[in-house]
Amino acid sequence: MKIGFIGLGIMGTPMALHLVNAGHQLLVATRSRLPDAVAATTAARCANAAEVARQAEVVFLMVPDTPDVEQVLFGPGGVAEALPGEGSRKVVVDMSSISPMATKAFAAKINALGADYVDAPVSGGEVGAKAASLTIMCGADPAVFERVLPLLQLMGKNITLVGGNGDGQTTKVANQIIVALNIAAVGEALLFASKAGADPAKVRQALMGGFASSRILEVHGERMIKRTFNPGFRIKLHQKDLNLALQGAREIGVALPQTASAAQLMQVCAANGMADLDHSALVRALELLGNHPVAEA
Repeated sequence: MKIGFIGLGIMGTPMALHLVNAGHQLLVATRSRLPDAVAATTAARCANAAEVARQAEVVFLMVPDTPDVEQVLFGPGGVAEALPGEGSRKVVVDMSSISPMATKAFAAKINALGADYVDAPVSGGEVGAKAASLTIMCGADPAVFERVLPLLQLMGKNITLVGGNGDGQTTKVANQIIVALNIAAVGEALLFASKAGADPAKVRQALMGGFASSRILEVHGERMIKRTFNPGFRIKLHQKDLNLALQGAREIGVALPQTASAAQLMQVCAANGMADLDHSALVRALELLGNHPVAEA
């Protein structure tokens, strides 16, 4: 297939490479320099997102935030300029993590232009993107989902059609709430253990064999101990996701007190110049409050 991919960042690049390696023709926009790994492939370069969409059967988006998706879709030179297009009905697949309400509005506008829309945000970070093991949460018409499923399977393992447009993004927001609260819990536990005089590495090892074991304790607990906060998923992006959760909570009238607390811890990190570190660096906020590092650098 001819597949467009817009958003070749930390996660987008390996995701796009999986599509190329499976034999698909990749179309990319060239407003900025392409990552070397993509430039070395047979990817065809297009002037803008509209030109990508004009040639592609399916267009994937993997950009940071709601305004970025809106700009790519409906801004000058955007995807919408190429719709409906000729041939089979085109599909836009947004794998970014953005507002569920905005997603519903975007989908309606794309549908009105004669194309289909799938919101398919992901979880798994850079590691999952490289390993093609992402969890993908989809909101779409079932027939449209089945059409793009073989492509999604090249990038992920746990792929679920949750419901209609917007439901994939709602699921991703729920995912980010759980991840943030687990990072905070692991950070508090390791900080407590370290300041009490125990070896946090040995504490983590012991906890991995019990009911407290989790993927967050395994991966991010090790990051906290080894001080490896190079970004797999940046704090500023997780902040954005928690803000979506809190905004949505206000709109539907529910309280998310623990989510608000985690968002404030991330804000402490951002205020201290750590917004571009991995979200496991949330522990640094707890360390500042406790005046004690989990481990020495």
